[in-house]
Amino acid sequence: MFGLQVDCGLLLEPLGFIKVLEWIFSIFVFSTCGGFHGETTLLVTCKGVVNKTVTAVFAYPFRLNTVRFSAPDSNHCGGTWTDIYLVGNFSSSAQFFVTLAALAFLYCIAALVVYVGYKHVYQHNSKFPLTDLVVTIITTFLWLVSTSAWAKALADIKISTGAGIIPLIDSCKAPETTCHFGSVTSMRSLNVSVVFGLLNMVLWGGNIWFVYKDTNLHSRLIRGSQVPGTYSAQRI
Repeated sequence: MFGLQVDCGLLLEPLGFIKVLEWIFSIFVFSTCGGFHGETTLLVTCKGVVNKTVTAVFAYPFRLNTVRFSAPDSNHCGGTWTDIYLVGNFSSSAQFFVTLAALAFLYCIAALVVYVGYKHVYQHNSKFPLTDLVVTIITTFLWLVSTSAWAKALADIKISTGAGIIPLIDSCKAPETTCHFGSVTSMRSLNVSVVFGLLNMVLWGGNIWFVYKDTNLHSRLIRGSQVPGTYSAQRI
């Protein structure tokens, strides 16, 4: 009953093809977001130091409040330079986003194995399509929530690592000390991760219809619309 019967034809049908796209796009999400490394730099002039570059290196999961700028020199600007940390902890949004991508990746693999190797079981056991439908609906909603949360977190990360941080640094207000914003690593890959999050939401949302068509809910609706006398009664 549960024997393996390989049939790759389903991969060319909407149900299988969309699942392949979901699998690929989930990889793009956790590679563009989870693999990010960047840094933001300041140019500091203070006692005994001229235009020294100080750097704060940050990466996924973006706990910026644990990221510290390096000291301008061993004397810490004559003792006027204290440890400076970036502001904000965005790990919850980032990890939610990446974890969902990882779980979607694993689910797509499991679903494709069932589609290709156990198509006969999927089609003759109503529990499998219903489970697939429920998971697809829930995942669509989670993509909406996680992408929205991550997009907001990314906007805050850009603020916390941009030129606006200088007025918040007390050490830069010390006598004979000036700070200028240097640069920050491009976050294009993080922007791309948001786009792929939205694409995943669209894919999973669009796939609801194709999964629904394989459930007994759809077949009951079809049978109900084909009851003898229904059409003629509507015409009267």
